[in-house]
Amino acid sequence: MGIACVHFFSKALGKEGQFVACLPDRQEAPPPYPVFYLLHGLSDDATAWLRWTSVERYVRTLPLIVVMPDGGRGWYSDAPEGMAYETFIVRDLISFVDRYLPTDPRRRARAIGGLSMGGFGAMKLALKHPRLFCSVTSHSGALAFLRPKFFREAGAEFRRIFPTARIRRENDPFVLAKNVSRRLLPRIRFDCGQDDSLIEHNRLFHKHLNRLGIPHEYEEFPGAHEWGYWDTHIKEAIAFHCANFGIKQS
Repeated sequence: MGIACVHFFSKALGKEGQFVACLPDRQEAPPPYPVFYLLHGLSDDATAWLRWTSVERYVRTLPLIVVMPDGGRGWYSDAPEGMAYETFIVRDLISFVDRYLPTDPRRRARAIGGLSMGGFGAMKLALKHPRLFCSVTSHSGALAFLRPKFFREAGAEFRRIFPTARIRRENDPFVLAKNVSRRLLPRIRFDCGQDDSLIEHNRLFHKHLNRLGIPHEYEEFPGAHEWGYWDTHIKEAIAFHCANFGIKQS
């Protein structure tokens, strides 16, 4: 397995974008490979998953590319005045990865996941762009961040990204789940620690999906909002996506 740190110019950002990727050994399994896009949290960067978990070891023997992009503090959304991190992911990053890495570019070979802010971003992008992703996972996701009950506590930094009710609706996983085409619905799995401050976000989203009749997997485990929890449960996310890709794990 190889590790690549890539910088490339992103039109959406108007600057260099960055991602880190785990690349399979071609001698063990020939390409093309499916891709798992793995998003970081609010205080992290593109290296966080590699530095704080054993994700490299967990995918070492799998015919799978893991791409971990830098999303700043942008909630993987296009700010009216600021960075366009949604367009960076769905247009610039995916097209660059498919152009330069040995990927299978079909929807059925592309998944997305993340933690906290990245859990919100993964769920939002998968439901907003269902033609791009066949499955989505979230750990400790801030899934109800844009619900009025929670957003009223948001600071100025976040209000600049989501300044109007219309923009919040366009990025709200609750609204997107209601409106997504059932024909294109990605497979959904999410989890949260029972001592996590975001547990209510996840319980509310679970109930919302149940009311909508949307199939999904939701689990709660012992743990809080910390890397020990995410290191444990990223293994389940990898297994979930591998099953959807048709990859057999030993």
